[in-house]
Amino acid sequence: MKTDFQISTESNKKNIIDIANKIGIKEEDLILYGNYKAKIKVDNLEYSNSNLILVTAINPTAGGEGKSTVTIGLSDGLNRIGKKSCVALREPSLGPVLGMKGGAAGGGYAQVVPMEDINLHFTGDMHAITTANNAISAVIDNHIFQGNELDIANVVFNRVLDMNDRALRNIEISVNNDFKREDNFDITVASEIMAILCLSENIQDLKNKISNMIVAYTSKKEPLYIKDFKIEGVITAILKDAIKPNIVQTLENNPAIIHGGPFANIAHGCNSIIATKTALKYADYVVTEAGFGADLGAEKFFNIKCRKANLKPKATVIVATIRALKLHGGTSGEDLTAENIEALNRGLSNLEKHIENIKKFNVPVVVALNVFATDTVNELSFIEKWTKNNKIIYSRVEVFSKGGEGATDLANKVVKLIESNNQKFRYLYNDDQSILEKIETVCKEIYGATAVELTPECLEEINNINKLGFSELPICMAKTPLSLSDNPNLKGRPENFTVKITDIKLKSGAGFIVVYTNKILTMPGLPKTPNALNIDIDENENIVNIF
Repeated sequence: MKTDFQISTESNKKNIIDIANKIGIKEEDLILYGNYKAKIKVDNLEYSNSNLILVTAINPTAGGEGKSTVTIGLSDGLNRIGKKSCVALREPSLGPVLGMKGGAAGGGYAQVVPMEDINLHFTGDMHAITTANNAISAVIDNHIFQGNELDIANVVFNRVLDMNDRALRNIEISVNNDFKREDNFDITVASEIMAILCLSENIQDLKNKISNMIVAYTSKKEPLYIKDFKIEGVITAILKDAIKPNIVQTLENNPAIIHGGPFANIAHGCNSIIATKTALKYADYVVTEAGFGADLGAEKFFNIKCRKANLKPKATVIVATIRALKLHGGTSGEDLTAENIEALNRGLSNLEKHIENIKKFNVPVVVALNVFATDTVNELSFIEKWTKNNKIIYSRVEVFSKGGEGATDLANKVVKLIESNNQKFRYLYNDDQSILEKIETVCKEIYGATAVELTPECLEEINNINKLGFSELPICMAKTPLSLSDNPNLKGRPENFTVKITDIKLKSGAGFIVVYTNKILTMPGLPKTPNALNIDIDENENIVNIF
């Protein structure tokens, strides 16, 4: 089979004006970036009778799950069965594109294009967010240098870079001889500016959220907001184009809105509210995804994004593969292609827990098995029997090799499920529950932990957040994506474990509280052989070998 890049470059792309027109977006509402990508001017986000579908997955493994690929393929499949569908995705970060993961635009015959543009720079949103974030840091340090009129004693706002650069995890800032401090960089996708952009309804909302960010404390431990520095205007101005959602197309010439890209292990893991609501305004079915497994991305999609935007998802698709399930069942990476029903059976416990979790939000579930060529007849039959015995709606998906055609069964089952669904969506916890209750609820209900352990510093920060009046905010868990627990080595469905909370940070502008577990890193590093070594440009200025 051809590589993802070959399939992408050989695709018959249509002018983005024609793609946008398929769902009723007019040419005058587009800001064109060449022939195949554009930004959408959004005046209002009112919509009615649209169906929002979330695609999530089991905990990711080296075996691969293909969540984005299935998301794109499902939208193409819905269009094939006569539904007006649009896919809404996150933007790739250069960190994983140049690092271990490679490209992030789907795969095989279920991709969004132009793939090389989407993966590298796209329309410049990531750079604008990085610049806006670091402009804040520059102003704070300059304020200290110029006399520190606001009595800054503790800066709690980090610089960022859209790159995996472990050397920047710990640095020393020397503003002047009297003010030196240890500091660190986060990756851009963990920036509060990224979260704010993705959780804003319009540019004025963006400005208000930016102004309410706490970035430092005085010597009397009083909070200092962006509005105290009087820079909310210029920071918003830097983001005036970045807040507009981007539109491209799938390989089957269906619309794809791509905007915002927070990671789900260290941020809230969803594309922007503006992107999702724009898609809902123009399409009857909107297929979106949230990062990593359902314990991270889906939980935050429901508890944070849906809460902030008043979204009511109609169905959830959980993606799994036989390869990944066998890894969760104890198979080694070298034995993935060998038939192993025993390991598959053990690994199903991971899928089972994610299904249970989604149902806690009163959202109906379809399991999509992303089929690989190495899957055996016995393994496929075992999965089908297991789902039937457990009364789980199930579909085999072959979008990688067949595109939308490989998801028509899934599309029909999702539509049928939505039409028969009479459940009322609900959140896992209430706003008025205490911060500790919210943390324990997620750790015990979603992860399956028996206990939660917090450091004295974390308990002190919870007390500080309560005093500042932010106790009703939702929580954003920062945890390894590789396990339901906070230990990446515990596969399947771990039991009898304690989640260790090591840090808590208030994000007053974004409107959530980040809770860090174990030793989670907010600045990834490159692997020994990064994907950056494969990417090249030919004599015709074509970017090659992204993935």
